[in-house]
Amino acid sequence: MVLKITEELSDRVNRIVRHSCCNCIDDNCLLLDYGEEHSCVQLISKYGIYCNYLLKCILPAFPKLYGDILTYNEKLKG
Repeated sequence: MVLKITEELSDRVNRIVRHSCCNCIDDNCLLLDYGEEHSCVQLISKYGIYCNYLLKCILPAFPKLYGDILTYNEKLKG
């Protein structure tokens, strides 16, 4: 499941990724690194949460942002 985000939410998510994700080094993702650097998928995504590590491990530690994302997705549904 992909959670949709606005550009404002994307900016907030990107700040958290850069400062809190242990897999994001110099805007590259260690989880995608198989001997060659790969850009962090989340940092280049403006309209959705595509990183499962971010979704399951990082966002729950930021309840305000996580709640804002969930609220935005609920509004889109209904």
